[in-house]
Amino acid sequence: MILVSVDDHVIEPPDMFERHLPKKWADAAPRVVTQGTANQWIYRGKPAGLVGLNAVVGWPPLEWNSEPSGFAEMRPGAYDIHSRVRDMDRNGVLASMCFPTFAGFSGGHLIQFRDETTTAVIQAYNDWHIDEWCATYPGRFIPLAIAPIYDPPAAAAEIRRVAAKGARGIAMPEMPHLDSLPSYHDEDYWKPIWTAMAETGLVMVLHIGMGLRSLTMAPGAPRDHTMILACQITALAAQDLLWGPAYRNYPDLRFSYAEGGIGWVPFYLDRCDRHYTNQKWLRRDFGGRLPSQVFLEQSLACFVTDPHAVNARHEVGMDIIAWECDYPHSDSIWPDAPEWLEKEFTAAGCTDEEIDKITWQNACRFYRWDPFTELPKERAAVGALRALAADVDTTIRPRSAWAELYRQRHPHGGLPGLVGQA
Repeated sequence: MILVSVDDHVIEPPDMFERHLPKKWADAAPRVVTQGTANQWIYRGKPAGLVGLNAVVGWPPLEWNSEPSGFAEMRPGAYDIHSRVRDMDRNGVLASMCFPTFAGFSGGHLIQFRDETTTAVIQAYNDWHIDEWCATYPGRFIPLAIAPIYDPPAAAAEIRRVAAKGARGIAMPEMPHLDSLPSYHDEDYWKPIWTAMAETGLVMVLHIGMGLRSLTMAPGAPRDHTMILACQITALAAQDLLWGPAYRNYPDLRFSYAEGGIGWVPFYLDRCDRHYTNQKWLRRDFGGRLPSQVFLEQSLACFVTDPHAVNARHEVGMDIIAWECDYPHSDSIWPDAPEWLEKEFTAAGCTDEEIDKITWQNACRFYRWDPFTELPKERAAVGALRALAADVDTTIRPRSAWAELYRQRHPHGGLPGLVGQA
């Protein structure tokens, strides 16, 4: 197999802004502070991301939690690019698209401050992500940027700037109105942003999580509710985009739905088509096509593990399915992704051609990204990559044991950029 993951995450190293944010803004740069054994990003006096569930790979499952953790407690592949590539090799993963962490999956943790300072921080984030994280190992990462969406002209300019630098997508919120921005039904507001993405070919990428506030939970509902139902927000986001102006008025704009699974797609599209053909009095216009046809032409739907939907892959749409690993989150299937997938594909009776579509071809076509520019195909398969990483330690350790291992490796200090107690 060839594995390309369109949803992983980076825990940004604490010194990331030192080389990319102009001195004019240095005093406002996000920074990491120490709180007991944990580390916390702070942006202009307010916490910004970095919680435990974001980096639990390598921990015993019973230690997973949503509390802040420290860099020393994490598997180094969470934040160190060299360790990350080694972990990718061990998992047989050729390439990865990495979402932000402290900034929020779509930059939502930064836009609590909507001004030129945040715009400069976003630009610095993108430069770090493209010029350091991705460029250190060419061909192994699909660059994903964020944009100052509180300022559409500035966002359009940033989209064009990062497209010229090699970005393939822009991470966007599922429901911007939850952050006191205009909804996706307000075309006047979003037109500069959508136009820039359509013209540059960058994909509008929507990751579950930033829309969680759309779920009103029952009093006393456990945390399980939020985590299980998060994928339902994907359908809510798709509804705003498909039945609003985005899909219908921007046929060159493409949409990728990260970590929402794929099982919702057939039911949702059946419902859309039935409604469209039945409720004529509402006078929606999809240009002589069914809503499902428009969706399938412009969308990518992504899954970590979804055995029922893989079995129904033709009802989902064989050309819109892509795979994701979700490293280093609690949903991640590391280091045994190939075995997980082989089991699901075998049970579903997938052909080799179908497996190739799901594991790399659909994603690479959709993001217009050539996976073999650096590694020829014969060296990019699971077996060849794993042969490079046979010595990678996959031991599951308590977070305290990771911290002790970190101290042994760094007896004279640790990561640069940590600023002491908050």
